[in-house]
Amino acid sequence: MVYDYYASLHGPQINPSAKTAPDLVSGMADECLVWPTKGDKSREEFRRTYQQQAKNISASFPDDLKLDPDSTLTVPGWFALTVQFTLQTPWYSRDDRPFHVLDNPLRKDRVFGVPFMSAASWKGLLRWACRMEAGLLEHLEKHDNLFRGWQDPDWIVHLFGNEKGEDEDFERGALAFRPTWFDKVGFEVINPHDRKRRAGKNPIVYEVVPPGTGGMLRLVYLPHPGEAAPTDTFKKLFDAIEKLLTVYGISAKRTAGWGLTNELKWELAGLGGTKQETTAADACRQVDDVRFAGAP
Repeated sequence: MVYDYYASLHGPQINPSAKTAPDLVSGMADECLVWPTKGDKSREEFRRTYQQQAKNISASFPDDLKLDPDSTLTVPGWFALTVQFTLQTPWYSRDDRPFHVLDNPLRKDRVFGVPFMSAASWKGLLRWACRMEAGLLEHLEKHDNLFRGWQDPDWIVHLFGNEKGEDEDFERGALAFRPTWFDKVGFEVINPHDRKRRAGKNPIVYEVVPPGTGGMLRLVYLPHPGEAAPTDTFKKLFDAIEKLLTVYGISAKRTAGWGLTNELKWELAGLGGTKQETTAADACRQVDDVRFAGAP
């Protein structure tokens, strides 16, 4: 079926154009990929065409989808946390499409073409940031940069669970994450230099979410009934979130400084939709008030 689809694109030539975000994952994107095989234009020309079209698109979902979550929680002890941020440096996650006109395309929703960071990515990065809070860096320095022998402390297991097969009892973890959607597409060029000539060799183009774009980290704390969090769990969690967003970064190529954010705005929501705008410093003090606000 995939072969038939791309073969059908090898029909009469039409100038590629993109008007909406879905054109970034079908239509224009696929046409830019296939048409250079006809030999009348180079692939580089269609790459430039794709870049020019993509930069002018505002990516968003139809309003009828209603993807914004309902923050109303009905169980005492649960809370939802939203952290709004603005990208300070480019954000990138590689798309897993098998064919694309670009060598380094940005990850997008397969239907609507909206760039996104998955819930699984958030969970993995935040678990790593929490491990750094718990002393992972010191452990690696003492063990030749080997992860072997590391044991997650109780508060990390409480929040994120454990790996299947790691312990006799599998624990799911109390945190649930939502994906983050972005509304802009841009491009960054990395130009590796020859060490002898000190001149650029082959510039590498990355499709990215550009600096200045806003986003939201959204998670929900859903412990089992009667399950209590270990001491200082929320303080360590909120400290890890702030460092992840402002120090470590949330993007691929974090070692190059990508994925850093600023202008953080925190909001807690608890029982019955009770909301409290706050900061990282105050969130730990306020979280219990929000979790049990209105509880009998």
